Amino acid sequence: METLQRTANRGSVSTGYDIDNSLKLEDDNQEGLVRNYSGDGDRRTWTYSTWIKRTEIGNDYHYLVAANYNGIFFLSDNKLRIALYNGSTTYYANPERLFRDTSAWYHLVVALDTTQGTAADRVKVWVNGEAVTVWDQYTTYTNISQNDQMGFGLAAYNYQIAYYFAGGGTDRRFNGYMAETHMCNGVAADEQDFGEYDADSGIWIPKEYTGSHGTKGFYLKFDNASNLGEDTAGNGSFSLTNITSADQATDTPTNNFCTMNPLKGPLISFVNGTASNPRIPLMTEGATVLGNNANTYSYAEATMGVTSGKWYWEMKCTVDANTNVSGAGIATNINKGFYSTDGTGNFFWHMDGNRYVNGASTGYGAAWATNDILGFAYDADNWTLTCYKNNSSQGNVLASQADLSAEIVIPYMYSYGTHTYQWNFGGYHANSLSSAATDANGYGSFEYAPPSGYYALCTKNLAEYG
Repeated sequence: METLQRTANRGSVSTGYDIDNSLKLEDDNQEGLVRNYSGDGDRRTWTYSTWIKRTEIGNDYHYLVAANYNGIFFLSDNKLRIALYNGSTTYYANPERLFRDTSAWYHLVVALDTTQGTAADRVKVWVNGEAVTVWDQYTTYTNISQNDQMGFGLAAYNYQIAYYFAGGGTDRRFNGYMAETHMCNGVAADEQDFGEYDADSGIWIPKEYTGSHGTKGFYLKFDNASNLGEDTAGNGSFSLTNITSADQATDTPTNNFCTMNPLKGPLISFVNGTASNPRIPLMTEGATVLGNNANTYSYAEATMGVTSGKWYWEMKCTVDANTNVSGAGIATNINKGFYSTDGTGNFFWHMDGNRYVNGASTGYGAAWATNDILGFAYDADNWTLTCYKNNSSQGNVLASQADLSAEIVIPYMYSYGTHTYQWNFGGYHANSLSSAATDANGYGSFEYAPPSGYYALCTKNLAEYG
């Protein structure tokens, strides 16, 4: 299923229905949305549909939606749990499959209909258009009585989006991106009401939902930056907690942007010929901010690699406690460290201005420091990596075309000690931009305009140029 996931919703095909925006959600900032509707809704029948892109895995209770003890969330084993509480008993519907791909979007549809005469039909779940048929050992939803009423839709229970808070120390939030989110109260819909398979590629893509949301349902498009809690279904806006217009993103199911990868770093690192224990930096803000707060080496790669085309991205160092012990660039061999006697396949612009090519250091360009904006323009057709300091070209990092072959090249970084880096591939950026420049196709949002012919790393551009 995970192999399918990587190709099932990358947003790399043309579609008549585009999703323009998503909401970036960050646990560390205690971000979330909440809404209470007066009066009960239908508590026997409802359908929930959302598109999400995870940026943190392996931690317990990442909630997508909650209402008191009812919720849909991820556990630390990266399984999805659907908890349904009727006031005395909690029933579970837990797909056996794992959700640990942080490079792509998942489409989830959960439908409750306790009026069904067959117990197994009272909860249905679809993932990327496929019905869930294998459940884990804790699944108990077939014990739900016919016509039983659950908590979603009860007036006394707030809808909580991207978190669960029931008082005390209970505060469980989602890390990632969320888009095109529906709660259809009183409606037993299915996956085909929200998505379809592309006729040419077979990829599962979103489509416009034209049905009812009911009196206690909602539709969150996240397209209004001045009111990201706006309910397009017309039932009233959600209140926002620690969410501002800056949390709106253009990384969506119909145009998936590159981010940094919280799952993958080097298998082993050699620093000055000595094996070290590499680590992946802590990633926040939609996997665009990377932090390292220990005197150890850390490495990280991006979620997208390329073999052709011309691509542009930016990076900003905001904290530097160990001057000149960091670098950024590209890699083909991500199993080796940057500052290494065996650094084959790594190509970096170092903070001291030197370049590191296949582990060898030579003079290159200007040194860079905190708050400089670094631009990277990689030409995969001609094997050049041009670096920019505050929009001033430093030239090609690669000494010759022989440095690279037709390998997959991935944006990559290295650091030692306490550092914080803000990466911007165009879909979301944590730093404030003065210009918000796009590429020639109108994609991305950068501090500086990409060089002519270079594009943001996103699936619409990859489909055209990659």
